[in-house]
Amino acid sequence: MTATTTSARSELSELGRSETALRTFLHGLPGVDQVGAEQRAAQLGTRSIKTTAKAQAIDLAIRMVDLTTLEGADTPGKVRALAAKALRPDPADPSCPHVGAVCVYPAMVPYVAEVLRGSGVHLASVATAFPSGQAPLEIKLADTRAAVAAGADEIDMVINRGAFLAGRYKEVYDEIVATKEAAGDAHLKVILETGELATYDNVRRASWLAMLAGGDFIKTSTGKVPVAATLPVTLVMLEAVRDFRAATGRQVGVKPAGGIKNTKDAIKYLVMVNETVGADWLDPDWFRFGASSLLNDLLMQRTKLTTGTYSGPDYFTLD
Repeated sequence: MTATTTSARSELSELGRSETALRTFLHGLPGVDQVGAEQRAAQLGTRSIKTTAKAQAIDLAIRMVDLTTLEGADTPGKVRALAAKALRPDPADPSCPHVGAVCVYPAMVPYVAEVLRGSGVHLASVATAFPSGQAPLEIKLADTRAAVAAGADEIDMVINRGAFLAGRYKEVYDEIVATKEAAGDAHLKVILETGELATYDNVRRASWLAMLAGGDFIKTSTGKVPVAATLPVTLVMLEAVRDFRAATGRQVGVKPAGGIKNTKDAIKYLVMVNETVGADWLDPDWFRFGASSLLNDLLMQRTKLTTGTYSGPDYFTLD
């Protein structure tokens, strides 16, 4: 890290001391060219890759999946089965890699931990009154501590969008800092719920706010609102983590979540990562997909490449 980067990182760390300083910085960020961002995302989405490169991309995408179930009807049996699938996505093919993580509600963490312990697959849990974020801070922090104590090594927290949209940036910043502290050694993914932020400028501001407060990942969505991950929104977030690393020397991951259902879409995201932030982010430590149905399509496409024929849609377990 250069002296200039060290100095910039020190200056940025002071922003959280004052609402005025945070507001001045966030509203001083360059505005997002909406047309340009959407055209760039559309252009990158037309790239295609073939044969060997496609096989490598599919295996990488599988390793990046946060296999997720966040339903009120989740049961211990269901999440144990999901964890078993995370370890061996294709039981007939031991060369198939495992996924990046399993993501569940805090109450389900102990059952997933039984299956994943020592496997290398991460255990993520949503917290902080997911998906609304509308609960007192004490409850949010207790939610986080309980998930970590039960075995989660990653926490997916939601920001208070009401506070953010009302311009109470320090309140949001302080909640992220407190949640990061409550999470201890667990990695913190900060969910922006971009579908509720209305503008790309707000997405950029929320991305920087989450990173300034110590988030290890920034994540698009809960998957519980109509508009989830999109290519243009993810492009804006990738540009933010790129610029943040240039300014501070600290690398932050990105997780698009919700609505990514097939291999073609997943590969579009991987192309965007490579073209926007480079190979450093083409790793499950720095890029993840929040998904449930995506994994099955990746497995079907993988089988097609290795055998020459498509497996039926019911060949793999439904999640």
